Amino acid sequence: MRGDHRWRIGLIVNPIAGMGGSVGLKGTDGPEILEEARRRGAEPVAHLRTVRALHKLLPLRHRLELVAAAGAMGEDAARRLGLLPAVVGAGDAATTAEDTVRAARAMAERRCALILFAGGDGTARDVHDGAGAGTPLLGIPTGVKMHSAVFAVSPEAAGMLTALFVEDRGKRIGLRNCEIMDIDEAQVRQGRPAARLHGYASVPYERNLLQGAKIAALPEDDPAIDAAASEIAHAMQPGMAYVVGPGRTAKRVLAALGLKGTLLGVDLVIDRKLVGKDLAEADLMRLSAGLEISIIVGVTGGQGFIFGRGSQPIGASAIRRAGRDRLIVLAGARKLACLEARRLLLDTGDPALDQALQGHMRIVTGPGEVAIMRVSAAACIQ
Repeated sequence: MRGDHRWRIGLIVNPIAGMGGSVGLKGTDGPEILEEARRRGAEPVAHLRTVRALHKLLPLRHRLELVAAAGAMGEDAARRLGLLPAVVGAGDAATTAEDTVRAARAMAERRCALILFAGGDGTARDVHDGAGAGTPLLGIPTGVKMHSAVFAVSPEAAGMLTALFVEDRGKRIGLRNCEIMDIDEAQVRQGRPAARLHGYASVPYERNLLQGAKIAALPEDDPAIDAAASEIAHAMQPGMAYVVGPGRTAKRVLAALGLKGTLLGVDLVIDRKLVGKDLAEADLMRLSAGLEISIIVGVTGGQGFIFGRGSQPIGASAIRRAGRDRLIVLAGARKLACLEARRLLLDTGDPALDQALQGHMRIVTGPGEVAIMRVSAAACIQ
């Protein structure tokens, strides 16, 4: 609803979104996977990331009418900051995808001008199913897999873009039809990701604040990346622990060693031997204890993330141990040229670490070839 002075904004949080990331589970779709994530020691992340987004709305609190899903699905995060939302739903302890669908449907019926939600691709799909195509959406990036183009680049960016949308009242911040992609987690865990288009949603658009849809690697880059991966493999030092991140680009280094890791998992190489596959953060730290760490990662095509989109098992502790000097980023020149904002992003889950790493960085694009790219903390993008 767009009244004379107050805009009605919906808030939905998937409280379990992202829990599977650090423990190497690629998501938390399904009760069995959620239980396994908890058994491995996974901690919730959605609540705190939602609070980070809502902080940006506090200066506009008197111009907003907030409608939140009950309990952990939005109400708790709003009340933590002193916001007093209207509440929809029952607030049961255990939440399901159908709870998200019902909450989104109720917000659409209340004519919310925008539904702000925290989760990943699955949550985006459920919100879209409930709200329909007529209600604009915006995602707080909280999940493990976020291929869709409906997410802001960080929680802070989501709050900032919502605030701009309210202040602007549709004059400068327009709406763009953005893809909602869906991936079968079971296929992802078997290394066979197959994204499909679920639909389109209207999303407030500001180039720097909104991420793009994930795109596949470009075949034109393959020969240069293969040669660069061989150089990296040849230069590996004895006694160094090499963390190889997810994605086809990083895994080319393993292929150059004659090793087979996990396509979308995190693997560990020591003395040119694969000592751990598809590792959780705790296993990675245990296996590399007492050793210096080097981290090899690619760049998320179309989005520009080095960390924060599927790389959660490489936690902040490992990244700090490696530092900028032992961070190897491998990306094709064509992939870098296709990034709309022409910068790379960090979203490790630790904003202070992201700020410490930002600046200009050398990106390996081919044998003996590097590009110098600006790398920014996603939380600081304005």
